Amino acid sequence: MPRYALKIEYHGAPFAGWQRQKEQTTVQGSIEAALSRIEPGDHSIAAAGRTDAGVHALGQVAHCDMAREWEPFRLSEALNYHLKPAPVAIVACARVEGDWHARFSALERQYFFRILSRRAPATHLEGLVWQVRQQLDVAAMQDAAAHLTGRHDFTTFRSTICQAESPVKTLNRLDVTGHRTDYGTEVHFDVRARSFLHNQVRSFVGSLERVGTGSWAPDDMAAALAARDRAACGPVCPPQGLYLRHVVYDENPFA
Repeated sequence: MPRYALKIEYHGAPFAGWQRQKEQTTVQGSIEAALSRIEPGDHSIAAAGRTDAGVHALGQVAHCDMAREWEPFRLSEALNYHLKPAPVAIVACARVEGDWHARFSALERQYFFRILSRRAPATHLEGLVWQVRQQLDVAAMQDAAAHLTGRHDFTTFRSTICQAESPVKTLNRLDVTGHRTDYGTEVHFDVRARSFLHNQVRSFVGSLERVGTGSWAPDDMAAALAARDRAACGPVCPPQGLYLRHVVYDENPFA
């Protein structure tokens, strides 16, 4: 069966996350339903990462197996037609080898998080950022983030329902930058690793926000990490500022 890689963009607000669920609207379920409309029968797709309810994607990657050969552009156009009006788009499609796997072939997942720092309510950005009313000390947040990069036991920043076999992961990058705009200050988080624990990025950001407000000192992040105790984590931030931005492979299937 010919296999196709799909690069997917979606707004996470109306979905109960990526993963297919009974009686819940999900991204995976929506794409599989669209596939069934262009090739009748059951379809099952696999993704590079399972995003939670409310989390967005700019570059999620999945693969699907089809019964017949499709020209990739025509397959993406057909899927986009049947996905309407859901806020999901196939932005690229490519034929791949039969042993290529969206999840297991991935070398790195790159997440992006946005905080909007201003007192006035967000209007155009509602649902796309986490809004906080305080000004944040970005330099202190970056100092704290430096304690997290590298290979560590991330039990503190792991959800209690995480199903990963081990809490030990290697965090390749966690950069915190501030950006002044006409509508307020945005704080951006660039977070990269081969794989993540459940709620790990949102746990990082929620704890770093505590540093930004002055409730924690930067070294408190090192102490939280060393505790290996979920109770030492700061509050888990809401999902709406989180984006799966890019997935890295040995060879980019969409190049």
